[in-house]
Amino acid sequence: MELPKFLIGDNTDYQDAIFVIHTDYPRFIINLVNDEVEWLEEFAPEDEKELASETENLVQEATDFYDREVSRYEDQ
Repeated sequence: MELPKFLIGDNTDYQDAIFVIHTDYPRFIINLVNDEVEWLEEFAPEDEKELASETENLVQEATDFYDREVSRYEDQ
């Protein structure tokens, strides 16, 4: 099965949260309300520097995806 790069997640226990799940490597879940990221991967110490620089781009992509999806719902 081919998954989309991003998914929107919802949970009634976290009513104020806006979760976006990144399904490609490195997999993570971000709460767009506070930009808290939960990584679903284990990283070697030598990878953490590259990950830090890439995180900003991934957060922006997740935000752009969410904004695009919301605008599609509003346009219907």
